[in-house]
Amino acid sequence: MPSPVVVFIGAPASGKSKIAKRVASLLDVPRIDTDKVVVAEHGPIADIFDNSGEATFRAYERAAVKDALQHRAIVSLGGGAVLDPDTQKDLTTVPVVLLTVSEEAVASRISDPKRPLLRDGIEAWKKLVAARMPIYSELAWNTFDTSAGDLDAIAEDIVSWISSGTPRQGVSS
Repeated sequence: MPSPVVVFIGAPASGKSKIAKRVASLLDVPRIDTDKVVVAEHGPIADIFDNSGEATFRAYERAAVKDALQHRAIVSLGGGAVLDPDTQKDLTTVPVVLLTVSEEAVASRISDPKRPLLRDGIEAWKKLVAARMPIYSELAWNTFDTSAGDLDAIAEDIVSWISSGTPRQGVSS
């Protein structure tokens, strides 16, 4: 059965979708963004949260993740996808990259109203990241920071790591 080339995890606004797009292009493989899958199938994430609740969104998200992990592709997960125990289990067998970003760098990225858990701004983001970081760190094979620098260069560094056989590097906090 095919499995992902690499899966991107990390906090909201860490650059998972943008980096995944670049890595997929460099490797000439398909890309699956599970948030985009949910939106295509069920509508805007903010609307799902507002009309049906977070639990409904998480169920849609889990289905999208489960399907995405069956493909040879570059996969980017929504920031909270790793909260699901089944997703955590599934991610133990595939290369996982954690994208990190500093509080200072993310401040300008989180004003998007499509991010329902970040409607309270940077304080909500910090609380969310603090709660999720132990899971992110446990799952990650390697970490790359997107706070500064050229996203193309970061993508090239990730491709080099993938090309080297995706050795597990561990994550430093």
